[in-house]
Amino acid sequence: MILPLLLGAGVGAGLTLIVYGLRPPKPSLAADMASQRAVAGPARILTQADGGWAARFGSPLARLLEGTSLPGVKVTRDLAVLERSVAAHLAEKCAGALAGLLVPSVFTLVLTVAGIRLPWIAALWFALVCAGAAFLVPDYDVKAKAQTRRVEVRHALSAFLDLTVVTLSGGAGVESALTQAADTGEGWAMTQIRRAITAAETLRVPAAETLGQLGEELDVPALGELSASLTLAGTEGARVRASLAAKAASLRAHALSEADAASQSATERLSLPTMLMVLGFLCFLGYPAMAHIAAAM
Repeated sequence: MILPLLLGAGVGAGLTLIVYGLRPPKPSLAADMASQRAVAGPARILTQADGGWAARFGSPLARLLEGTSLPGVKVTRDLAVLERSVAAHLAEKCAGALAGLLVPSVFTLVLTVAGIRLPWIAALWFALVCAGAAFLVPDYDVKAKAQTRRVEVRHALSAFLDLTVVTLSGGAGVESALTQAADTGEGWAMTQIRRAITAAETLRVPAAETLGQLGEELDVPALGELSASLTLAGTEGARVRASLAAKAASLRAHALSEADAASQSATERLSLPTMLMVLGFLCFLGYPAMAHIAAAM
């Protein structure tokens, strides 16, 4: 019973991929009109990658999800931080779900050939659970990696502000101080800050504008606050220097509080294994006495 079901599911999935690959669905007239009437906004600072082999493999199935609200607003913002496109993320989710559906099925088929027969309803539920888990795992992975990058941006921004203050103290202007500080640092976060300042020079707009745009794309309020400080301070070097120094000190204090909270959380998590070890040791010590009492009764 299970073998015909697995073969039928595989043939159906293969035919679906072939049909949607040869004749992808066309966008509606309303979507075409909306895209033509849309006003082009400022160019994005963060780039977007198309994804790897999993995204290419799952792209035919991902077209089925284009009309839905997936992957959600929060995941979309996290994908922007990781420089991944929504289409590639949906394709990876579909590829994972398909793999989660097929791998348990193949395992069940191997057991059947070996002479171990599982109830077909149990095999079906196991495959569905694996497919659902594989479909949801990319969202949690994106969330964790995006949070790590935001923390990296805040740490890099603190160092960037310190370098800017030092350059301002040497008599440089605001724009040149920002450029020199961005050119000094390394890493992914500093590269994005450098790209934002380069975009400001290319578009002939203040660096505060592109830094604020970068803060919106990364969902890092500290960059937006920096943009507001630069906009309000104008070209008064002393006020800018004092404002940036205060902002750098605030970011360092926030980073220290986050590190302290993370260490306390790790300490609390370590207490659970210790308690389990103590409980197991007490059970090991008390088992002989309890065994003798039970035997005497």
